[in-house]
Amino acid sequence: MSEQASFTLRNRNPDVLTCIANLSNDEVFTPPKLAKQMLDSLTQAWAEDNNGANIWEDTNVKFLDPSTKSGVFLREITARLTTGLENKIPNLENRVEHILSKQVFGIGISKLTSLLARRSLYCSKNAKGENSIAKSLKSEDGNIWFKRTEHSWVGEKCKFCGAKKGVFDRTKDLESHAYAFIHTSNIKRTVNEIFGENMQFDVIIGNPPYQLKDSGHQASARPIYQKFIEQAIQLEPRYLSMVTPSRWFSGGKGLDQFRLNQLSNKQMKEIVDFIVDKDAFPKINVNGGVNYFLWAKDYKGDCKITTVEQGRVYGQPILRSLNEFDIFVRRNEAAQILRKVRSQAEPTFDKHVSSLKPFGLRTFFFGEDNKSKNKDIKLYSSGKVTWISKEEIVTNELWVDKWKVLIPRATDGNENYPLPIWDARGPVVSGPGEACTETYLIASIAKNQNDAEMIRDYMRSKFFRFLVSLRKITQDNKSDLFSFVPSLAMDKKWTDEELYSRYKISNDEIDFINKMIRTMEWKGE
Repeated sequence: MSEQASFTLRNRNPDVLTCIANLSNDEVFTPPKLAKQMLDSLTQAWAEDNNGANIWEDTNVKFLDPSTKSGVFLREITARLTTGLENKIPNLENRVEHILSKQVFGIGISKLTSLLARRSLYCSKNAKGENSIAKSLKSEDGNIWFKRTEHSWVGEKCKFCGAKKGVFDRTKDLESHAYAFIHTSNIKRTVNEIFGENMQFDVIIGNPPYQLKDSGHQASARPIYQKFIEQAIQLEPRYLSMVTPSRWFSGGKGLDQFRLNQLSNKQMKEIVDFIVDKDAFPKINVNGGVNYFLWAKDYKGDCKITTVEQGRVYGQPILRSLNEFDIFVRRNEAAQILRKVRSQAEPTFDKHVSSLKPFGLRTFFFGEDNKSKNKDIKLYSSGKVTWISKEEIVTNELWVDKWKVLIPRATDGNENYPLPIWDARGPVVSGPGEACTETYLIASIAKNQNDAEMIRDYMRSKFFRFLVSLRKITQDNKSDLFSFVPSLAMDKKWTDEELYSRYKISNDEIDFINKMIRTMEWKGE
């Protein structure tokens, strides 16, 4: 057994857990490198909060991964404890036995991942098997539990996760994706039933599933990672660390209350933000990047923000209040610029931007190909210009005869810096006698053609696009993306130079904006 334990816990190159394929983009295996970074953050925080103590030298600390897949967190925790407890439990076999039976626990998200995690941790998918390096565990599962859980349907939705019955009411031969950790109204009781005793975990750490599809289309999905976080906090650990998509910083379906709770939570000790997903997960796409956070039960204060980009820490980590703005502004340099803009207490541009379907017309609505006496309103729709009558306008009929500035409902969503924000045509001027389907938003109504052109040019400025970028993490455009942008009088053409001067933007900050926002050659007027 000593030889097996030694083999299991020593570093190997290549690490098999860096090579396995993910189940899906929603159930992502955590690379060992990222798991180690999270455990390093935990190590530092424990030492800071416990007079320099080393968490890996404590025989009593209990760890839980509530969404274990490859078992990478449990394996790395066990490896560190095996080294750290050497002086307290000199015999390797006894030391490993103590760690695996008393300190390290997991809940699998599927039958497959529970087997994989046991193989990774115990050297055997059967924790009681002859090849297992743990000899005192009482069941084949060991301390890595999995049992198929069913959704709790109320009407057409699961009352716990919101899954649609038509999508996830499945036969036994298919995964239900009803994760046990979030399908209970009493998580403390459930955890005690799972592990058979009154469990109090000191550390909960993991990378939960990110979302469930609302339908057959990937674009329509409901986030669920926040439910793992909320349940974990209910267990009252001393520390909680999880990986999440960074979309919750400023958006995400149904995440408004979760975002408010996170940003107002003074127990958030650290956020490490990977601007580009590939810096954390080299082999998958997570639009908007990812992050991991460290929450500490006894911490009260500002949060240390670390930004990672192109494989390195970008700038210096800074302590920031998370609830300074209504969203989390990712880059520390950007937050400083935004403070200068907001200090003027000016009205904001979002008040000008229409809701979806500004004229009540769906994106698939088209008029006639040619203008006629009865069809004399030009209609901009998806990739086509047609002609309709005024009677076909559903809402905001008065806007038809006004000057307007249009912006596509969805524009550039790439994450290659510097960012364009708008596509090459950018905002466009639309005159009287013109309307649009929901393919476009009305960014502003203008008094006349000159005002419309100046609004368009203001929207094309780097300053404007930079402030939009702080809230834009997907290709979708909507009014709240503009709520950091000042609404200025269109009595002059606002250039970037004049805007930087108005808000006292320093040369270093201008350089930062230039790194973030692309110089564009606009097509047409």
